[in-house]
Amino acid sequence: MLDKADIEQQLRERFDADKLVFQSTADGIPTVWVGRDQLRDVLRFLKDDAPIRYRMLYDLHGIDERARRHREGQPDAEFTVFYHLLSLQPVVEFRIKVALFENALSVPSICDIWPNANWYEREVWDMFGVKFDGHPNLRRIMMPETWVGHPLRKDHLARATEIGPYELTQKRQAEEEAALEFKPEEWGMERQTEDAEFMFLNLGPNHPSAHGVFRVVCQLDGEELIDCVPEVGYHHRGAEKMGERQTWHTYIPYTDRIDYLGGVMNELPYLQNLEKVLGIEVPPRAKVARIMLSEFFRIMSHLLFLGTYVQDIGGMSPVFWMFTDRQKAYDVVEAVTGFRMHPAFFRIGGMAMDLPNGWERLVADFIDWFLPRVHEYDKAWLDNNVLRERSVDIGAYNEHEAIEWGITGPGLRATGCDFDLRKARPYGGYDQFEFDVPLGTKGDCMDRAKVRLEEMRQSCRIIKQCMDNMPGGPYKADHPLTTPPTKDRTMHDIETLIAHFLSVTWGPVVPAMESSEIIEATKGLTSYYLISDHNTTSYRTRIRTPSFMHLQQIPFISRGGMIPDLIAILGSIDFVMADVDR
Repeated sequence: MLDKADIEQQLRERFDADKLVFQSTADGIPTVWVGRDQLRDVLRFLKDDAPIRYRMLYDLHGIDERARRHREGQPDAEFTVFYHLLSLQPVVEFRIKVALFENALSVPSICDIWPNANWYEREVWDMFGVKFDGHPNLRRIMMPETWVGHPLRKDHLARATEIGPYELTQKRQAEEEAALEFKPEEWGMERQTEDAEFMFLNLGPNHPSAHGVFRVVCQLDGEELIDCVPEVGYHHRGAEKMGERQTWHTYIPYTDRIDYLGGVMNELPYLQNLEKVLGIEVPPRAKVARIMLSEFFRIMSHLLFLGTYVQDIGGMSPVFWMFTDRQKAYDVVEAVTGFRMHPAFFRIGGMAMDLPNGWERLVADFIDWFLPRVHEYDKAWLDNNVLRERSVDIGAYNEHEAIEWGITGPGLRATGCDFDLRKARPYGGYDQFEFDVPLGTKGDCMDRAKVRLEEMRQSCRIIKQCMDNMPGGPYKADHPLTTPPTKDRTMHDIETLIAHFLSVTWGPVVPAMESSEIIEATKGLTSYYLISDHNTTSYRTRIRTPSFMHLQQIPFISRGGMIPDLIAILGSIDFVMADVDR
């Protein structure tokens, strides 16, 4: 396999080396600045012709560089657009950057190279005001059409208290209502043809089958779905903007609320990223306990998926089973962490506290009770004739299409693609565990359901191994940058008391750096790309979530079906709107 130097040499030989700037980053990902005129050619080369083909556009976003003080080794820029590419075999990443200035704030669109670039480019336009030349419909995606400004710019306010009270005048209400009107022509749709007049139907943003505040505008010819437009942003809370104002350690509870069904699993990419940069070695006991709790949340997330998916198809009983079973899992999580949905239990370097006495019995009782239940789910739910007829060959896509759209997690494995980051590039201690990677064959709604059902069995295997092999020792690293420090270093003298006060209130000062960390979360690959300007807060917090990409493909896999098929597809994707909008 080519190493970093080999890849850089390939680029130097193929492209104008004078326009390339190679940047060293804390995560070790090859990072290259290219000229705007080189961008498309470089990306095409990396996708199609490079010795390692980076087939997936994993992420695309921006950075406002204007207030940044530490940019050593980087070209001058007021704004940056970065492209994060991923190869699944071997599992390696590549980062391309383009330097921009306010007086020429545009780059060419790459929607024709990767279809999933469409929403990414819209979000960068929305958040930073960067234009993408050639984009088919460059418009806001997170903020309302009437919004003024670009929220992730450094000169944009961060808190509602920085502006006056909101007033909804009659004129403003009329403007807001007009902005919500759907105009098919803007999306390349026709209202009618010579032999048909199409109907446009709103599904959502408030509808139980939309699984949250999510809107799909459907173009119908009778009952056939000709096309549709997914619309997100109703749940946007500015999670990345919050990362710029919270200290490194006080931002941990915010991560739980991204995929709010993933709980502590959301904390892993954020904390592992910081620990990697700060050189903190997490004790073995904390590593294993983190994995155990993360797999509990994988089970609870998949349970909610299965119950609500069968309910979308028309079965009422499973959703009550699901809520009952999830409560038993939450009881274990609450006994261990003190909280249920959003424990915020992990800390820089370990955990907030040690596992309580008696945790082994609670975990063992749950596993013994739950595994037979999974067999019942398989027999009573997925073997149901009605569910099979509504799921088999519905919303299908193959491995190539999934990678083109940036699909990861169970949605990718349902196509037969054997890619689970816990196996392909183990992190956090997963290399010490034995488990199988469930795979589908067709990539349809049924395969997506079956993969998640089997993943619950595998999570039980991992949890049992954690229980049987839990190491002793400390639950947190003995490192000055872990927060808070242990009590024996608190009241020894005035210096230790001051150090304790500063570490709790300000948290660690993270050196100037850029670093990304990816994990296999409940719904797919989740990562945090963090930029520090040698401060107690993040300069830029980029959260890449799987659900954002998974919703973008809905028109592609829904065309030609019926409205009931669309409902099944929405349920099978297993998205969370907080994970989409952030």
